[in-house]
Amino acid sequence: MTDHKTQSLTILIVEKMGTIKSLTVKDYKEEELYKKCGFKKPDDFTKQTVFHVKHDGNKYAVALYGKTDGKANTENKYDFPPPVDTKLFFGNCSLVASKITEHKEELFSLTCELWEKWYEKLFGGFEDLTVIHESEEEEDELDKIDSCKKTKKGGYLKDGFVVDEEDIEEEYGSDMDIDSNDEYSETDDRHAIEQPEQDDALVLEEIGSELSEESYDYSDNEDAK
Repeated sequence: MTDHKTQSLTILIVEKMGTIKSLTVKDYKEEELYKKCGFKKPDDFTKQTVFHVKHDGNKYAVALYGKTDGKANTENKYDFPPPVDTKLFFGNCSLVASKITEHKEELFSLTCELWEKWYEKLFGGFEDLTVIHESEEEEDELDKIDSCKKTKKGGYLKDGFVVDEEDIEEEYGSDMDIDSNDEYSETDDRHAIEQPEQDDALVLEEIGSELSEESYDYSDNEDAK
């Protein structure tokens, strides 16, 4: 990257808590970038990686500066894109952009809004969500089937297992009880078994009445004696 000692440049500071802030440097110098991140010494503060992005037909490079050595509880909580998504940094980091052409590479002021767009691209964007959205808009195969071949409730296709309630009534009669879980339920006919016991009781009563009519009167015989 070419050093422009008198160039005003907007860079991004990635604070250790994960917040990103823009910083305009009037006299940008790469060797003094560690000071902009709040470090007193440049020890271990180096360029960690470079992200390459295409935007509006142009090519850009974003250099990440930071430290990989530091004290506990000073780890940077920001989720950086690959290839440093699993790398641990300490303290504040910095993002410096440049525009790449066929003949040269020159520094480019990077804003928070633009970095957010590039950030999504570096993570692969939201292509998976687009695929899901397209599959949801696919035409339902049941929409192509004639309505007379589908049930009125739910719009399911009629087959050997799924039938309409009206079809059941036409075949078995409207007096049949239709259960929500079963295809149908038969009525209870246990009262028909008890009927023979009532008939036997009537027969016994009739026999008893006939015997009472045949009783003898012994009063005439006694007078004859």
